[in-house]
Amino acid sequence: MSWLEELVAGAREDSRRRQQEVPLETLRARLVTRDGARPFNEALVRPGLSLIAEFKRRSPSAGELKPGAGVAETVEAYERGGAAALSILTEERHFGGSVNDLRAAREASDLPILRKDFIVDGYQLYEAAASGADAVLLIVAGLDDERLEALYVEARGLDLDCLLEVHDEADLERALTVGADVIGINNRDLDDFSVDVETTVELLTDVPAGKTVVSESGYARRDQLDELERIGVDAVLVGETLMRAEDPEVQVRELTRDAEATREHYLERASEGE
Repeated sequence: MSWLEELVAGAREDSRRRQQEVPLETLRARLVTRDGARPFNEALVRPGLSLIAEFKRRSPSAGELKPGAGVAETVEAYERGGAAALSILTEERHFGGSVNDLRAAREASDLPILRKDFIVDGYQLYEAAASGADAVLLIVAGLDDERLEALYVEARGLDLDCLLEVHDEADLERALTVGADVIGINNRDLDDFSVDVETTVELLTDVPAGKTVVSESGYARRDQLDELERIGVDAVLVGETLMRAEDPEVQVRELTRDAEATREHYLERASEGE
C-alpha cells in the first residue's frame, strides 16, 4: 500500500468513527447558524502572489514541527503578517490535526480558511462547513472520477470553494474535466513524500488560461516566490517554514515582501523590551 493509499484509508476509517460520535444530522443543524462564508478563491487573485499560510502540527516526513504551538496565536500572527488566506491541516493520524483546530482558527482570524485533509466522503464536507472552513482540498490522486466529481458538486452546494490538488498531467486532466477553477500543484509526491519544485514549472504550461494556480510544498525563501510570480502562479501555500519560524509574523512579512511593515514590527517589539 502506498503512502497515499494508507492516508486515504485512514481518513475513511476516521470519518466513519466521527460520524458515530457526531451524526450527520447534527452537522446539518449547525449549518443553520453558520457564519457567512469568506471568499477563499477571491483571496488568491489579488495583485501579486497571494500567500496561504498553513497551520500544521507535524508531518510524516518532518515529524513534530513546533511543540506547543497554539492555533489562535499562530493564525493571528499570519494575518498580521499579511497572509491572504489560511490552511488548517485537520488530518489526525499522521499530522496531529483535528476539526477543533479549524474552529479555533475561525474564531481567531478573519481570513478565509481552507480545510486541508484527505477528503473522501460527504460527511467531511459537512464537518468542514460546520467547523468554519470556507474551502476544502480535494486530492485528485486519492479519488476515483465518480467520487471526485460528486464531492466537488456537493462542496459547491455547501458554499465551499474547492482547491483541487494535482501532481502530474493525469491528475491535471481529471481536475479540468471536473471543471475546477482553482488548481493546486503539489510539488510533493504523496507516494514517497519527495519534493521537486520543478513540478509546478512543468505542469503550469498545461493549465488553461483563466484558472487560478496555487503552488504547494518546498518553499522557504522570497526569491523562490519571486520566480513563481514571474511565471504566472497566483498563490503559494507555505507550511513548515512558517511553523518552524521563531516569529511567524515576521516570516510571513518577509515572504510577502512587506518590508516597511516588518521594520515597524521589529521596532514595536524593541520598544516593548522583547
